[in-house]
Amino acid sequence: MAKIHFVDHKGETRTVEIENGATVMEAAIRNSIPGIEAECGGACACATCHVYVDEAWREKVGSPTPMEEDMLDFGFDVRPNSRLSCQIKVSDDLDGLVVGTPERQA
Repeated sequence: MAKIHFVDHKGETRTVEIENGATVMEAAIRNSIPGIEAECGGACACATCHVYVDEAWREKVGSPTPMEEDMLDFGFDVRPNSRLSCQIKVSDDLDGLVVGTPERQA
């Protein structure tokens, strides 16, 4: 199990636990995290689970794949630390991960 900290655009933090192997998007959906819509259900076919990975975690989370980068082109307020939460698999290494949600999804 890993704890993921979701910080909304107003600065409110919600912390959830999720089992290893699940995605950050699944953690958000299962715990009704505001700001994560996940319209495609995690298929990397939209950008409605867009998050900002905290700078301290960027290296551990890794870079987006070319397919993910293509989908991020459709995101709202995309930044260098943007990722699709459906593409971030949870592991013990990500225990304590901090991600921000944008003001709105695309």
